[in-house]
Amino acid sequence: MVPDHDEAAAVRPLTLAWVGRHLGAGERIIGTEALHGGITAEMRRLTIGTRDGGTRDLVLRTFVDVEQAQDWLNAEDWLNGEADALNLLTGTGVPAPGLVAVDAAAAHCEYPSLLMTHLAGRTMLDDEGLGTRVPLLARQLVAIHALRPAERPREYVTLATADTVVTPKGADVAAWAAPIDVIRGSVPPYEGRFLHRDFHPGNVLSDVPPAWPEGARITGVVDWVATSWGPAWGLRFAEAYEEAGGVPAASERLYWRVRDGLAFSEEVQLVSQPWREAGRTELTTQVVEQRLDAYVTALMDAPG
Repeated sequence: MVPDHDEAAAVRPLTLAWVGRHLGAGERIIGTEALHGGITAEMRRLTIGTRDGGTRDLVLRTFVDVEQAQDWLNAEDWLNGEADALNLLTGTGVPAPGLVAVDAAAAHCEYPSLLMTHLAGRTMLDDEGLGTRVPLLARQLVAIHALRPAERPREYVTLATADTVVTPKGADVAAWAAPIDVIRGSVPPYEGRFLHRDFHPGNVLSDVPPAWPEGARITGVVDWVATSWGPAWGLRFAEAYEEAGGVPAASERLYWRVRDGLAFSEEVQLVSQPWREAGRTELTTQVVEQRLDAYVTALMDAPG
């Protein structure tokens, strides 16, 4: 998430009171900052003045556009899912925020909200240090997939079907017919793993330069609203994932890679906008469509 220092980021009155009830004695909110980069919720960093004169930060997630959240799950399910995931991650070694409070049904706040601890670090979205970052990301993902909590998160689901795929403008419709047919059949069996379900550089925090890339480390993984139990997969990233000890379902790898790419086809415009807001201004909808077309085509041409 990218902070916006110029935008007024006032917390709504009922939510402000709710947050206040979850602060320590003598603490109060002394600053707010809008965070950009997400697509389903308002995110704010709250600076908390502490009793001893110091400060600490919290992060507030608020689902204002409840209808948009209901495209997959309703807002209450989203936030309860994230709250459960953050609790499951406590003590695992995976650098995730800590849950402070959740009001998933908006019983106390104006809108469904979740309050969590703030993690240090920043997102790295450009090409600098890419060769170093990929192995780091792969090792982090292996650690996430290796989790075996006593209580599993909800089962993996997808709403993408062969009939909902959106072929990018300018793409060869005939060439896209083959990958669409791949997901038209039944779902192959898979060994479930603990999934973040939205693991990408925009949801991973790292050391701030100049520590990057030399001596770099991941300081946090955020946005756990889609956590679930399901299959693991990848393409070029899969090589680094396997080198880090990951074991994707090789026999059905094509199916999961294709399904993920085709599901993304329905959200190109929605997903590309936050990347532009985060500084990747070259990632227009057209450019992302072209890259998706190249990716899906490469999937079908790649060896199994």
